[in-house]
Amino acid sequence: MPQKGLIYKNKPLVRCGDKIYYGDPTDKVIVCMTVQTKKPHEDLELPETVQIQVLSTDPNVSKRKRVLKTGEKTGLFRSIDIAEAWLKRYLRGNE
Repeated sequence: MPQKGLIYKNKPLVRCGDKIYYGDPTDKVIVCMTVQTKKPHEDLELPETVQIQVLSTDPNVSKRKRVLKTGEKTGLFRSIDIAEAWLKRYLRGNE
């Protein structure tokens, strides 16, 4: 059965307002990207500064301790590239 929604490198990519979640929520971690600032481009607003966080999906961990890694990048494409690399690393257990 085909999956609904966006998929990037075999992982779901879900947008909710200025937050973009990347990864399978059934895995041990996901990535949350939060658009901090935007810049106008023609008739659009493009994400400029994006905060990236690797989050544990373990419900037994307090919300404060769920943030495993955080960073900030300029541009959505760079942010998604970093998010994908961090997600792979954590899922392999290299962090």
